Amino acid sequence: MSLFAKIFGGGGGKGGKGPSPQEAIQKLRETEEMLTKKQEFLEKKIEQELQIAKKNGTKNKRAALQALKRKKRYEKQLTQIDGTLSTIEFQREALENANTNTEVLKNMGFAAKAMKSAHENMDIDKVDDLMQDITEQQELAQEISDAISKPVGFGEEFDEDELLAELDELEQEELDKNLLEIGGPENVPLPNVPSTSLPSRPAKKEEDEDDMEDLQRWALEAM
Repeated sequence: MSLFAKIFGGGGGKGGKGPSPQEAIQKLRETEEMLTKKQEFLEKKIEQELQIAKKNGTKNKRAALQALKRKKRYEKQLTQIDGTLSTIEFQREALENANTNTEVLKNMGFAAKAMKSAHENMDIDKVDDLMQDITEQQELAQEISDAISKPVGFGEEFDEDELLAELDELEQEELDKNLLEIGGPENVPLPNVPSTSLPSRPAKKEEDEDDMEDLQRWALEAM
């Protein structure tokens, strides 16, 4: 009987049902644990035989050589176990991946059946008609909203150009009124006429005549 047959509990007939992926994975994990413990045991035995060989190296060579032989056998077994563990680990990972893929495909098939069942009573023509009705109702609702939000009876009958011209006239009138209030002569008060008489100005003509006579007299004396 092969190793894998022992692991998977073989021995059944050809018509016997094989183990499930979960059962095989569990068996492989148990085998990995067993071999790992065997590794730890062999590593301890190798260390013990090495210490015996060192201890009897000079005192008892026969005992030292026997210890080294046992050490070599343990190392050979340890190497074999390392290879077996690698093989089992590879097989376990392959089974886990296969099991995962099986579950994924199973769930995808279940989802496909559910989708088919959901679409079973759907008619694509009815869906198109329904979407067309929805689009028409949305357009109608938009038109109603636009009609409701449009102002009614608030300035629609008036000409905007006429209103602007009237506004310009009002602004010009207001401007003219402000200018009149600032610089109009009718609003500026005039000073009162003085009630007392102004002082008389001295006669300048007499002073000029006296100056002329003095000038002529000086000219005669100089001759």
